[in-house]
Amino acid sequence: MQAHEIFRSIRIPELGDVRQYVRTLPTNTLMGFGAFAALTTYWYATRPKALKPPCDLAMQSVEVKGHENARRSALMDNDEVIMYYYDDVRTIYDVFQRGLRASNNGPCLGHRKPNQPYQWISFQETSDKAEYLGSALLHRGFKPSSEQFIGIFAQNRPEWIIAELACYTYSMVAVPLYDTLGAEAITYIVNKGNPKGAMLTHKNIVSNMAAFLKVTEELAFPSTQDVLISFLPLAHMFERVVECVVLCHGARIGFFQGDIRLLMDDLKVLQPTIFPVVPRLLNRMFDRIFGQANTTIKRWLLEFASKRKEAELRSGIIRKDSLWDKLIFQKVQDSLGGKVRLMITGAAPVSPTVLTFLRAALGCQFYEGYGQTECTAGCSLTIPGDWTAGHVGAPMPCNYVKLVDVEDMNYFAAKGEGEVCVKGSNVFQGYLKDDEKTAEALDKDGWLHTGDVGKWLPNGTLKIIDRKKHIFKLAQGEYIAPEKIENIYTRSEAVVQVFVHGESLQAFLVGIVVPDPDNVLNWAKKRKFAGTCEELCKNTDFKNAVLEDLLRLGKEAGLKTFEQVKDIVLHPELFSIQNGLLTPTLKAKRPELRKYFQAQIEELYANKV
Repeated sequence: MQAHEIFRSIRIPELGDVRQYVRTLPTNTLMGFGAFAALTTYWYATRPKALKPPCDLAMQSVEVKGHENARRSALMDNDEVIMYYYDDVRTIYDVFQRGLRASNNGPCLGHRKPNQPYQWISFQETSDKAEYLGSALLHRGFKPSSEQFIGIFAQNRPEWIIAELACYTYSMVAVPLYDTLGAEAITYIVNKGNPKGAMLTHKNIVSNMAAFLKVTEELAFPSTQDVLISFLPLAHMFERVVECVVLCHGARIGFFQGDIRLLMDDLKVLQPTIFPVVPRLLNRMFDRIFGQANTTIKRWLLEFASKRKEAELRSGIIRKDSLWDKLIFQKVQDSLGGKVRLMITGAAPVSPTVLTFLRAALGCQFYEGYGQTECTAGCSLTIPGDWTAGHVGAPMPCNYVKLVDVEDMNYFAAKGEGEVCVKGSNVFQGYLKDDEKTAEALDKDGWLHTGDVGKWLPNGTLKIIDRKKHIFKLAQGEYIAPEKIENIYTRSEAVVQVFVHGESLQAFLVGIVVPDPDNVLNWAKKRKFAGTCEELCKNTDFKNAVLEDLLRLGKEAGLKTFEQVKDIVLHPELFSIQNGLLTPTLKAKRPELRKYFQAQIEELYANKV
C-alpha cells in the first residue's frame, strides 16, 4: 500500500465523535479532568518567574577607555557618567517640586505619637512651611547665598525636611548635625571646634539619586504608592539620598517616634514599602529569628525552608507567596509591616550568610551598596537579579571605580586588587577650609581615595577585602587590618561587638568582646554555662569558649595565624554613642576604645608574655 493510501485510510475523528465519547465518560472522570486542567492553568499563571536583570550578570562592569584600570557600569551605553535622570531635576529643590507635581498634592511627611496612627502633612503644606521658614530666616538677617550655612540639629522628624527645604528654597546651605552628639557638644563644635565638613553640591546628590534610579528603573522603580520609614540619621548621606529618591516620585516618608526600641511598632503601623537598613540591625534580626528556633525540629524547619528559598534566589526568583513563606516566614515579613518590597543596606559590611538568609526570608528586592560621604553616599550597588552575596555590586552609573596598588599590603592593581578610588559626578568638592585633608582624599586627577581595599570579581563586581586607613604592624612586621578581623568575629552568635588591638612592640593581637545581650544566655546554656551576662563575662571557662568560637570563624574565613587574637576580655556593656565609643554612624572610635580599655589591654599582654 502506498503512503498516500495509508493516510487516506486513517480516519480523523469528527468533533461530534469526540463529544459523543466525552458523554460516555463517568462524571468523576470528567471532574478529575476539569480539576487537573484548572490546577495546570493556575500553576502556569502563578508559577514563579525570575526577574530579568538589566544587563548580563556575567559582565556587570566594563573598562573605561583612556583610564587605566578604571571600570564603569555596564548599564551605560558609553563612558559618560550619568548626572541627571530627569531634565527638570537639577537641584534638591527641583527634586521636591517634581514630587509635589507627581503626588497631586498627596501626603508627604508623617509622624505619630505612642499608640496613635500616623498623621500626615501634604506636599503643598510641606512646601508652604519651608517657604515661610526660609522667609523668616531672611527677615532675621540671613543671606540667600551659598556662603550662608544653616545648621539642622534635630532627630528625624518632618521639621528636619522642612528646615532643609527652607534652605534650598532661598539658596542657603544646609549643614546637618548629628542629634546624638548632644547640645553641649554641638555648642562647642559650632563655636570653638574645627569640624571636618565635607562639601557636597546639589549635583553630587542629584547624580547619586539618578544613578540609583538607572539601576532600578526596570524592576524596582519608585512610585507615588511607596512609603519609606525614616529612622537612620538624616545627617548621614545614605538616608538623605534615599529620601530624595522617594520625595522625587511623590511618595511618602513616615518618621519613627525617635526611640529605636519602638521601631518595630512603627513598622507595623506604617507598613513601609521601602526600608533602608544598616548591618547592625540585620544582624539582630538574623540572631532573633534563629534564637526563636529553640528546638531541633524548629531549627531544622527554618534551615530547610531557607535553603528552598535560597535555591529560588539563585535562579533569580524573589517572592513572598511560596509555601515556605506561608508556613515559616510570614511572621517575619509581618513584623516589618508586611509590605516591604525594597530594602537597601550600606554604611558597613554585612555577612553574606545574614544577607542571603534575609533576602530569602523577607522575599523582597534587597540591595547592598558601598560608599562614603565623600562620594555622596554610594559608588557601587548590586544589580537587580544578582542576589549573590559577598560583594558590593558594580560601579554606579554616576562614577568610575579603579583599584590602585597598596604595596605595603601586597595588593596590586595588575592582579585586580588595590585601594578603591572613585571619580564621577557624585565625588565631593573637598573638606571645608582644609586644603591639606582635601589633598589627602582627592588626587590631582580628581580621584577620591577611599582607604578601602577592593578586589574585582570575574563578573565585574567589587568585593571589599581590607582596610588601608587603620592598618598597623606587629613586632615581626606583619600588617594587620583590624576591621576585617572584627567583621569576621562578629558573625559569632554569642558576640555583638569586637575591638581588635595590636601594638608594634607585641607579637600578637588581643581583643575586647561584647556578648550579644539577646543571644548570649541561650548560647551559654547550650554549652552548660549559667548566669547573667555580667556573671558570664567574669567566667574564665566561658571566655575561653567564646574565644574558641572566634578562632573557628577566623580559620573558616581564611585568617592567617598572626591575624587571630591570642586572648580576649569579655565586656558586658555595649559600645555606644552615649559612652563615646561609637561615632554617630555607629563606627568604632578606635583611639577612644584603646584609651578606655587600656588597663585590660595591658593585662592581656602581661598574662601572655
